[in-house]
Amino acid sequence: MLGQMMTEPLLISSLIEHAARYHAETSIWSVDTTGGGVEETSWGEVAQNARKLGAVLSGLGLEPQARCATLAWNNRRHLETYYGVSGAGFVLHTLNPRLFPEQLIYIINHAQDRVLFFDATFLPLVKGLRDKLPDLQHLVFLGPRDDKVAEELPGVLFYDEFIAPGDADFAWPSLDENTASSLCYTSGTTGNPKGVLYSHRSTVLHAFASNTIDVIGYSATDVVLPVVPMFHVNAWGSPYGCAMSGAQMVLPGPGLDGESLVKRIDTYGVTLAMGVPTIWLGLLNHAQKSGSKLASLTRTVIGGSACPPSMIATFRDTYGVDTVHAWGMSEMSPLGTANQLLAKHGTLPEDQQRKLRENQGRPPFGVEMKIVGDDGQTLPEDGKTQGELMVRGHWVLDSYFRQEGDDLLQDGWFATGDVASIDPDGYLTIRDRSKDIIKSGGEWISSVELENIAVAHPKLANAAVIGVHHPKWDERPVLVAVAGEGQNPTEAELLSWFDGKIASWQVPDKVVFIDALPLNATGKVLKRTLREQFNGILDG
Repeated sequence: MLGQMMTEPLLISSLIEHAARYHAETSIWSVDTTGGGVEETSWGEVAQNARKLGAVLSGLGLEPQARCATLAWNNRRHLETYYGVSGAGFVLHTLNPRLFPEQLIYIINHAQDRVLFFDATFLPLVKGLRDKLPDLQHLVFLGPRDDKVAEELPGVLFYDEFIAPGDADFAWPSLDENTASSLCYTSGTTGNPKGVLYSHRSTVLHAFASNTIDVIGYSATDVVLPVVPMFHVNAWGSPYGCAMSGAQMVLPGPGLDGESLVKRIDTYGVTLAMGVPTIWLGLLNHAQKSGSKLASLTRTVIGGSACPPSMIATFRDTYGVDTVHAWGMSEMSPLGTANQLLAKHGTLPEDQQRKLRENQGRPPFGVEMKIVGDDGQTLPEDGKTQGELMVRGHWVLDSYFRQEGDDLLQDGWFATGDVASIDPDGYLTIRDRSKDIIKSGGEWISSVELENIAVAHPKLANAAVIGVHHPKWDERPVLVAVAGEGQNPTEAELLSWFDGKIASWQVPDKVVFIDALPLNATGKVLKRTLREQFNGILDG
């Protein structure tokens, strides 16, 4: 008889059990959203509370894979729900509190959530939603008993009391690894949000990939600050990756402003931080004002939208911080690519190495990519040819949650909606979202490329480029600019900034100044709003 290997299901509960057994005393610092201070806990305590939560939920009579929603910031109770809910065989449904109430009502009802865990911040929101959620059976306040909350929300349960009778030695059920584990809804700009349902298997495989050194590579010696919210694609999978590696974590709560983040980094010796470019603009501005050297920070992971090369340079040259430019989407759990160099790049001049680090990087094992033309045919991967980006892999969705008859895939590939190029080594460059790329006189102009140039101007705090109607050229680019504090740049000054950096016909036709860019619920610029606002600006 031939020998074989043991077979164990890939379950989320195995991640927290590993952390509890081998990293029980490893610290996790969490901003307490009920009291405002910072509490220190550990992987061992998180695991114990997660087991208690799993035991109590299992006694509620919920159906298998019942959805349990959260409206919460990055904190330790939220972290405990990640494991207590999924580990017990239910589905963790993280809700984005930045969505409009009407969107939340649709999402909660579409998901048929049975339980809702919520932070103190969101008490008014929950009060307004409650009567419009017919499937919801239990409301759980993420904190100790609070008489004010009890008075305002009759029948509410209090997390600390709720889990207290739970069995700290609760045995996690043995589940099929393809069992659903968590649910996120996309922040789509058109139509209703769509649900992406992850499995235990896909989540654990995603954690393995994240932990490879050429992706994020969490370490037991790291202090990780996930600035990306736990309601945004499960904080890019960091709660799972950190449990797998035994990394220390700093959970920042609602304080995502530059001052708060610099304080967390310097106080707890953060070595790795993760977030979107708009968050890092605030961090870098405050670090400069305060004189912080961000001395402990060794690397940042930046995703969510394209990272301006000037930001990568500032982190590197001013603070000695390596930036890993990454790309992904909710439909990919979200990991798609991360930018690390190959061995052959080590002999290149430093300026060429730096240039290579500016794109979105290459996929790890588990993700495949290609680009296709309008006819669906595969295009060459020469680093220049542009096409629609298609993906498939172990943690890429097959179909949207409860969306019957959805013929989503094309020959087994998912269309991302991004326009991209891929070089012979697999390095991805996102040229634009298909809806944002600008077609001028039959030629394509990348709004991302123009934005990267614009935000490097020393007098700008932020910028976006949109295509607006033009009577002759169909569309032309317009630069929407946010001046830096105390700065007053002119239109001519900004347009001349593009000289020599891009073909002259791609330079924006006009600059408009606004106080702040409109952002969606995940911190991305709402270009549709800008197009609606300025669409006729070149017509006359």
